[in-house]
Amino acid sequence: MPPIQQITFPVRGEFITLDRLLKACGLADSGGRAKVMVAEGRVQVDGQDELRKTAKIRPGQVVSVHGARIRVTAEIDSDQASSE
Repeated sequence: MPPIQQITFPVRGEFITLDRLLKACGLADSGGRAKVMVAEGRVQVDGQDELRKTAKIRPGQVVSVHGARIRVTAEIDSDQASSE
């Protein structure tokens, strides 16, 4: 069994929708494909099955789909980082 792909995704803003996250991480080749994956029950958020295609995924959450785990983090604001 191949190892699970670990992905860290820095989200810009407060959240990203689940379908957009799957597409942005390259786990779905289109938004439509991402929605089908969710509708088929192939995606989990924080260990729970998630059937809402546009569920709001926020920093700190973990999304799992066959063969991959995405850890969503807060994007560091470049202005904030340079002033510290």
